[in-house]
Amino acid sequence: MTLVVEQPRPAVTREVKSIPSDPKESLMDGGFVVPDANSFGHTFRDYNAESERQKTVEEFYRMNHIHQTCDFVKRMREQYGKLDRVEMSIWECIELLNEFVDESDPDLDEPQIEHLLQTAEAIRKDYPEEDWLHLTGLIHDLGKVLLHPSFGQLPQWAVVGDTFPVGCAFDECNVHHKYFEENPDHLDPKYNTKLGVYSEGCGLENNDFIIILMSCGHDDYMYLVAKGNKTSLPLAGLFIIRYHSFYPLHKHGAHQYLMNEEDKENLKWLHVFNKYDVYSKSKVRIDVEKVKPYYLSLIEKYFPAKLKW
Repeated sequence: MTLVVEQPRPAVTREVKSIPSDPKESLMDGGFVVPDANSFGHTFRDYNAESERQKTVEEFYRMNHIHQTCDFVKRMREQYGKLDRVEMSIWECIELLNEFVDESDPDLDEPQIEHLLQTAEAIRKDYPEEDWLHLTGLIHDLGKVLLHPSFGQLPQWAVVGDTFPVGCAFDECNVHHKYFEENPDHLDPKYNTKLGVYSEGCGLENNDFIIILMSCGHDDYMYLVAKGNKTSLPLAGLFIIRYHSFYPLHKHGAHQYLMNEEDKENLKWLHVFNKYDVYSKSKVRIDVEKVKPYYLSLIEKYFPAKLKW
């Protein structure tokens, strides 16, 4: 795909939408039915099931857990937070991602555009009034563009997979936790305690300032892109983008002692989102051309035409 670089347009003031504090207020009757098995016939997120994907996934997590240190994360945030790689639209980025399959995912081996649309459309059916949530479903994985040569072609272990805080002890609920034993931070007394460099109740972020450093990946990068381009998505949408792979928190309840009250409110929407992110994955294709006009209208509503990446 050819990336067309255009001069940025004048900033547009966008009103941040207020959302219900309780996601149940927006849920349509019935709701999404969680399937019994993934596309390989196994339970979802089963990292021990024997399948053609299992060895690839485990090797991914071995590399991820060894190399994701606090110093590495700081360097990568400094480098990619400049957003000076390219300018392109949200939809151009979606098409760019169509070249990649996520090696960390045991549930699907389809191009990324399939997962994005499956997630967004499943949410749209159950929460028809929450258009910000539909768009969040569509764009939540766009940070995986870091795999592309235009962005340095980072290794998958630095882009995808479950995320976790660095700067404190690695919780045992992390997938393939044993490989953290080879991570330099595991033996560093500055980082290997429960709180590490943080304090209880400090909050994952506060007044636009990131407090907790998360492992390097597509979640945090897309969060930086959205913030840097002044999206009008509500805070819950940004929270979902940055923490949707933070399974130790939203699945196992780890690290809750770091959260503040605002984090706890936003976590309600992340729990809603996660169901669609994980369980909507299937071999059933979405008609892209049919739904594209709707999502282009949402992109125009919440983002500028061209974004800095």
